[in-house]
Amino acid sequence: MQSLPSSMRAVVLVGHGGLDMLHYREDWPRPAARAGEVLIQVRACGLNNTDINTRIGWYSKAVTSGTAQSATHGPEGASVSGGAWGDRTQQFPRIQGADVAGVIVAVGAGVEPARIGERVMVDPWLLGRGEWMDARRSEYFGSECDGGFADFTTVRSENAIAVDSALSDAQLATFPCAYTTAENLISRTGLRPGETVVLAGASGGVGTAAIQLCRLRGARVIAIAAASKARALMELGAHSVIDRGTQNLEGAIREAAGGAVDVALDVVGGHTFMHLINALRQGGRYSASGAISGPIAQFDLRQMIYKDLQLTGATIVPSGTMQRIVRLIEQHSLLPVLAQTFPLRELATAQEVFLTKKHVGNIVVTMAAGN
Repeated sequence: MQSLPSSMRAVVLVGHGGLDMLHYREDWPRPAARAGEVLIQVRACGLNNTDINTRIGWYSKAVTSGTAQSATHGPEGASVSGGAWGDRTQQFPRIQGADVAGVIVAVGAGVEPARIGERVMVDPWLLGRGEWMDARRSEYFGSECDGGFADFTTVRSENAIAVDSALSDAQLATFPCAYTTAENLISRTGLRPGETVVLAGASGGVGTAAIQLCRLRGARVIAIAAASKARALMELGAHSVIDRGTQNLEGAIREAAGGAVDVALDVVGGHTFMHLINALRQGGRYSASGAISGPIAQFDLRQMIYKDLQLTGATIVPSGTMQRIVRLIEQHSLLPVLAQTFPLRELATAQEVFLTKKHVGNIVVTMAAGN
């Protein structure tokens, strides 16, 4: 067994607020695997909107703006209650980072020592025993427990999913949060082959994952994103791309679809919400897993009532979803969309770039020595 250091590099979130709440440390205590856990040497960890939302306390009901408005300098007001998902109070200090790719270097009691040396990806959903949708008993990796923006991290053995792939560590780190979220988002609508789906926020991690997963189901995808990203999204499998700045968004969706759409997938929220609802056919389905442009939206209830619409949220991901994603990776059925990498010490800069939303896909920090 290799000799492990007692301390490690880590970026530690010390409170709700701006980028100054992210503290880079080189003397943080290395965790040890407890019973039923594995210790992972992190090689790469992707960024996602949950990192930003938790840092600024966006999950609090007191916050009504989109993430971009307060993501650099922090939310208005001196404190935020219920700033973690599920209206919980966030505990600090916290090492964030849900999207880990790495290698198991030690195991706790009850875990087979043969797992040491396995290349793994972390399933970020630490579901409670029994009723898996009970938010009070479920945790998210890097939110209610320490995550992967560090040299080492621990997680339940069953949440460390072995992967056999020629993809790089940075490429593998684009998958966990984005692709499990997208898979759940789509599954909640019961998307069927031949249906037409409109996707708002198509160029981000969840969006680029959703394009691929919808195509695997045999659906036709209409993507909404910045016009400059259209070519990249078409190459991923979108049938058409609508400029997100289009004034008559509903009309543009109907024109691209040749009528109303069957399904709407949304990670944007805000003013986009009602355009998606209006574009749905009778009996259409809408699913949301984010609201980056704002959590508050006007809603004409007549659209839901008299069109027999089905509206669902998509947060807690069912057990087995990450295993399905890993199988698809190993079968070469999914493509990583890696926009850019940063060394761990530049996580704050990586978040700044992430927030500009000029990229397509995912941004990842890497843990190579000297970074």
